[in-house]
Parts: sequence; structure tokens; C-alpha cells
Amino acid sequence: MDITEVPVSRDSAGKSKKNKKQKKKKSAEGAVEGKETEEKKTEKKMEKMEASFPPTFSVSEIKNKQRRHLMFMKLKQEKRKQKMQLKKKKKKEREALGDKAPPKEVPKTIENQRVYDETTVDPEDEEVAFDEGTDEFSAYFNGLTNPKVLITTSDRPRGRTMRFCEQLATVIPNSHVYYRRGLPLKRIIPQCVSRNFTYLMVINEDRQTPNGLVLCHLPDGPTAHFKVSSVRLRKEMKRRGKDPTEHSPEVILNNFSTRLGHTIGRLFAALFPQDPQFVGRQVATFHNQRDFIFFRFHRYIFKNEKRVGIQELGPRFTLKLRSLQKGTFDSKFGEYEWVLKRHEMDACRRKFQL
Repeated sequence: MDITEVPVSRDSAGKSKKNKKQKKKKSAEGAVEGKETEEKKTEKKMEKMEASFPPTFSVSEIKNKQRRHLMFMKLKQEKRKQKMQLKKKKKKEREALGDKAPPKEVPKTIENQRVYDETTVDPEDEEVAFDEGTDEFSAYFNGLTNPKVLITTSDRPRGRTMRFCEQLATVIPNSHVYYRRGLPLKRIIPQCVSRNFTYLMVINEDRQTPNGLVLCHLPDGPTAHFKVSSVRLRKEMKRRGKDPTEHSPEVILNNFSTRLGHTIGRLFAALFPQDPQFVGRQVATFHNQRDFIFFRFHRYIFKNEKRVGIQELGPRFTLKLRSLQKGTFDSKFGEYEWVLKRHEMDACRRKFQL
């Protein structure tokens, strides 16, 4: 066979090279355009994601426990620094203004946001003064009777309850501790009246710890039932002073503002003699806060002419009123003046009964 050579011109070779270059450029441009479109798509997705998620950062979203804890501590420190800076700034502004500085803001608490109670006692109210002059405690406040208290327990008391009763006897003057011996309270009350006792105090226990207090004013009542909690005897307290002396203590009653609270305050006041012996420097405090009554027993310590300290003697405990009954103790046929209804009365945290 004869092979014929076909001549290839330079122009055709250059054209083929140019075509290849153009194809490469087009493919590169297409790849760039593809990347740009992908970036636009991702940006749109990110915008959608930002719209769907909240803008604020939440530490709880971090899944690593250690990193989450570190981030939480950092945020806490930053907030504390900002708070301190604001405090210093306000202090400098107050110093610069001097007397023209605005009054300090009073922080909101449950106590100062308390719901107004219609039974709040006005000390200048004539009706309240008349009731005080004719109630069951009037003989004590008029100086006609002196308090005499019998302290007893529930059946078969344990050692902790008995120690609590003995320490109460050292706090309340002219008080006597007697063993219950299985007698019902209806039989104990006539015996107390015949022996000129003005109070019957019964300490109930559960699981070897005091959990209830029945305080009955004799001979005509009323009778109050309290829940007892957070009992700490003298040996369980740190930095306590020496045992109390036989001097009659002062009595301080705080925040008993309603008619019910006024009655409970007078009930506690009638436990102690009206003539405190200031030589003993002893103080018994019943502090009402959010319907919890905190009892503390202190002694004054005069460090110098200007400085005075207090030393706790013990015991300490907390009371919560459960019911107030007219007359002496009668669980079946007694008439109740007030009974705690937890789900109704404790629904609002800013409403208090005492």
C-alpha cells in the first residue's frame, strides 16, 4: 500500500492548542463558579441556622463536662467583675455628689414585699387595748399571778428529749420537770390547776428527737400546738458560754404583728417573770420570720464602755404554729381559733399569718 502524507498547516495546530486552552479556562471558571455557588448556599444555610437558634450563648449546650464547668466559672467571674465595677462607680458618684446623692436603693425581700393583712395590730387601737385587758393573760400582765411551769414529755421519752426538757427548765424560771408515767393530759391538767401551775408544756418526740410542743395556759387556756425542728442542745453548739444562772432573763419578742401573732407573743411572754434581773445579763429571744419562730438564749458581755457582745448559751430550736385552741387541751371536743391549712395558707410566699 502506498502511504500518502497529509500536510498539516501551522494554523490548524495553533487552533487546536487554543481550543484546548479555552476548554481548560472554561473548566476552571466552572469550578470557581461552582465553589462560589456552594459558598452562597452555605451562607444561606448559616443565616437560616442563625435565625432558628437563639442569639445568646448558653453554657449548657457544651457537652464536655470539664469544659462546661470552666466556661461557667469564667462567666461567673466576669459577672462578678462587672458587679464590682458598677459598685465602685456608684460609690465614687455618691462621694462626688455628697449630700445631693440620691438615697440608696432598698433591696426587694419577701418581708418588705409582704401582702397586707387586715388583722395587723395597731398599738394605739382602743379595741386591742380592751382585749388585752380582758383576755386570759391579763392577770399575769396586771401582776396578780406569777408564772409556774410544769414541763413533761410524751410516753417513754428518750435521753435526748429528757435533756432538752432539763435545759428548758434552766431557761424558764420557776419551772419543774416531771415524768409522764402514761397519764393522759386531761388527767394531768386538773392536778396542775390544783397545784397553782400557770402553764403545762408537753414535749413530743419522734425517732428519739423532739418534734412537737403543746403549750397550755392554765386554768382557762388557750392551748397552742407547735412543730419543733432544728433542736440543738448545749453540747452540740460551738463556742457556747457557761451554763445559765438562776437570774430571771429579759424577754424579746420580734415581728408578732397580726392579732394571731399578738396572742402568741403574749403566750410566750407569760412564761417568764415580769421583773428581769439585769445582773444576770441573760436574754431569751422569740424572733418571728416568715411564720417560723426562732428561739435563742444569750448572755451580754460588756467588753468596754462602748462595745457590747453576746454569747449564746443554748438550747436553740425553731417553732412553727400548727393550731390555736380555746380553753385547755381537748383533742376531740375542743374549739379551735386557728388551724394551719398548708395548701391554702402557704400558697402565696408573701403572705404571713403571724
